[in-house]
Amino acid sequence: MQRTSLFARGRQALERKLKRGQVRISFDIDDTLACLPEHAAAEDSKLPGFVHRWLGEPLRSGTRELVRDLRRQGCSIWIYTSSGRTPSYIRRWLLLYGIHVDGVVNSDRHQHILAQNGLENSPSKLPSAFDIDLHVDDSEGVRLEGVDHGFRVVVVCPKDENWAQKVLDAAVAVQEQLAWQQPQRHQMPVRQARQALAS
Repeated sequence: MQRTSLFARGRQALERKLKRGQVRISFDIDDTLACLPEHAAAEDSKLPGFVHRWLGEPLRSGTRELVRDLRRQGCSIWIYTSSGRTPSYIRRWLLLYGIHVDGVVNSDRHQHILAQNGLENSPSKLPSAFDIDLHVDDSEGVRLEGVDHGFRVVVVCPKDENWAQKVLDAAVAVQEQLAWQQPQRHQMPVRQARQALAS
């Protein structure tokens, strides 16, 4: 009976992945989307500062535009954090900035899915367990875990002003790789010309 259940779950996961077609990108929160003021500027908001202090934390400047660009490329946006923030808190915080996410993985969900699959010596994050194609993080350690466990990571430093372009380039590279590997599921991305910065 248990074998049938495992087989059925595996088949369902494969069917979901084949139907999905979108590239799934996840973002870490601490020092990636939520940076200290001395490391990165924050997104502007129309809401008063006390509302943000009560309901959330500063969001890294450029995040809204990056998410819009990724959605235009057909990407699904997720949050993957090893913090204990609840999914409802994360969704509400991002909605304050007009950002909707398709999924949230926090430390509880991460531990649950790894225990369910019998993974004991697991990495701090395992995006592939959630069908995530690319993870964005500030940690070089997570990138090394990606090498060891077979998932893609792009590392962005909190002080990097060109972080959004780095993420966009990595997303296009993943889309191209998936389009080459699985042409029935993915289309080749349309490369957009880089915008010149006005002096």
